[in-house]
Amino acid sequence: MKKNKVPSVSASTVLFVCVHNAGRSQMAAGYLQHLAGDRVTVLSAGSEPKDRVNPIAVQAMAEEGIDIARNVPTILTVQSVVESDVVITMGCGDACPIYPGKRYEDWVLEDPAGQNIETVRVIRDDIRQRVEALLADIAPAR
Repeated sequence: MKKNKVPSVSASTVLFVCVHNAGRSQMAAGYLQHLAGDRVTVLSAGSEPKDRVNPIAVQAMAEEGIDIARNVPTILTVQSVVESDVVITMGCGDACPIYPGKRYEDWVLEDPAGQNIETVRVIRDDIRQRVEALLADIAPAR
């Protein structure tokens, strides 16, 4: 039985958005889910999703012990933005709807599409640092 609780920052829903939902947003979602567990609900989407997650991004995350191989790129919907408390965009520009009361951040990150594993590792590590900082802010460890 669930207890009724006053909403808190630990009940945050975070939406990561990039154009293809195949690299940056998938890596960020993977990290946040891995690091936060059930403290945060994690969503990811793309304004023009690809048919699969970038295999180099999958490889880079596997090196960190995080499996994103079964993830499927998803189309960005208004509903996913409405359901989110925090929306992190990564190069999707004006495609992401803006709603009052949401926290928005735009993370300027290189697109891993077409990059070699060494470059994707640098992008991955940058994403991890940003996710760790975000998590410390919205759902600090107890």
